Amino acid sequence: MSPSTDAGADVSTGAPASGPSETDGRVVEALRRALPGRVVTDPEVLTACTADRSGHRADAPPLAVVEAREVADVQETCRIASAHGTPIVTRAAGTGLAGGAVAGGGEIVLSTRSMDRILEISPADRLAVVGPGILNGDLNRALAEHGLWWAPDPASRDISTVGGNIAMNAGGLLCAKYGVTREAVLALTVVLADGRVVETGHRTVKGVSGYDLCALLIGSEGTLGIIVEATLRLDPLPEGPPTTIGAFFDSVDDAARAAAAITAAGHRIALMELMDEPTLAAVAEHADQDLLRRGRAHLLVQCDGPGAATLAEAVVAVLRDHGGDVEATDDEQRAAELLALRRAALPALEAQGTLLVEDIAVPRSRLAETFAAIRELEAAHGVTIPTTCHAGDGNLHPTFVVTSEEIPARVWAAAEALFAHALAVGGTLTGEHGIGLLKRAWLPDELGPEQLQLQRGIKAVFDPQGLLNPGKIFAQETA
Repeated sequence: MSPSTDAGADVSTGAPASGPSETDGRVVEALRRALPGRVVTDPEVLTACTADRSGHRADAPPLAVVEAREVADVQETCRIASAHGTPIVTRAAGTGLAGGAVAGGGEIVLSTRSMDRILEISPADRLAVVGPGILNGDLNRALAEHGLWWAPDPASRDISTVGGNIAMNAGGLLCAKYGVTREAVLALTVVLADGRVVETGHRTVKGVSGYDLCALLIGSEGTLGIIVEATLRLDPLPEGPPTTIGAFFDSVDDAARAAAAITAAGHRIALMELMDEPTLAAVAEHADQDLLRRGRAHLLVQCDGPGAATLAEAVVAVLRDHGGDVEATDDEQRAAELLALRRAALPALEAQGTLLVEDIAVPRSRLAETFAAIRELEAAHGVTIPTTCHAGDGNLHPTFVVTSEEIPARVWAAAEALFAHALAVGGTLTGEHGIGLLKRAWLPDELGPEQLQLQRGIKAVFDPQGLLNPGKIFAQETA
């Protein structure tokens, strides 16, 4: 499928750029009357909402930003929007990488960033109830006082919100052992497009009454309902110091085969992250370290919990069998330094230009094959594709660094070939970033016509007017 204009850097998500209509003015005035002190129309604020970290930008600013602080604020916004047929884009930190929080002309931005309270922490039930605007890092700092944590650990944990993570079903560095966001959410309270409040899920570990609407809402990218409260499943903090292992390899293929071998051996590691040569070079420059002196790819592994040291010995043996130059440590400071190298990948690449961060996942046994395919795509399309990988779960982030205002056609051609490879080897278009605007043109290739029609039907049941985050996930239908 050709991306055509649907995959461009500038996208139209709302009304044309010709200016607000009379209806738009009435909507903003109704919001101001109903929500005094909550409605922002400052041009600088509105312009910021036309983009996230995906590289996409809407061609016109939204009408207003509603800074919700209570559930009632969300309900009132939805009632007004529903009465006027005005679209709503939910947004919090704006750190998304798929264009899911991009807002355009004729749309209301509903910000849940200020809904950041911790409403309950129950060590006895190992759960917490929180507002959607709380940052991951802030939540886990509070939970640590109770010997607990919320396991989802995106690299953006200090700037991304729990609500955003749930809306995108985010992953992160620890998914291989602890699972993705969906596995750490017990219940959600959401506001529907017409202002009704619906409570889904359970506070109990088990619960199979009716359809699992809670799981359906997780990863729905703000298209079905607006998350206003989340009940999270917590884990005890792992006992004892983790063992952190860094290994340099002569090639990314060797590193990928080592990662697959660790998985095949049945070793349940907490974290396994791979950086290829272009990424390692960027990190080396960013961190002012001569990393390429030791190898052309880096694999980071962490073992935690009881038996971590014994498990680490087995992992080290696998890495050395595959040619790795291995360092293992249980020293907290040195472990933090090794982790910092991996977390520096995105900032290091951002320093080189605007990023188009792709997000495919493949069976873990096909990692080496996929890295080889990426090298072939680089040669075929004349681009460099730095790639990081959550090697423990097969989720790759091939990244294009763009220095021009628009994304060149050769980049989209390489991305399309990349998506085709992922699907051909039994993978998926996205492991954790979502579809948003970025990949909606290619979604039919993965879902097929029958499932695509079914999913559109589900959207229509929740949101008959199509007001919630319109244009995201599904490409606009043409007559």
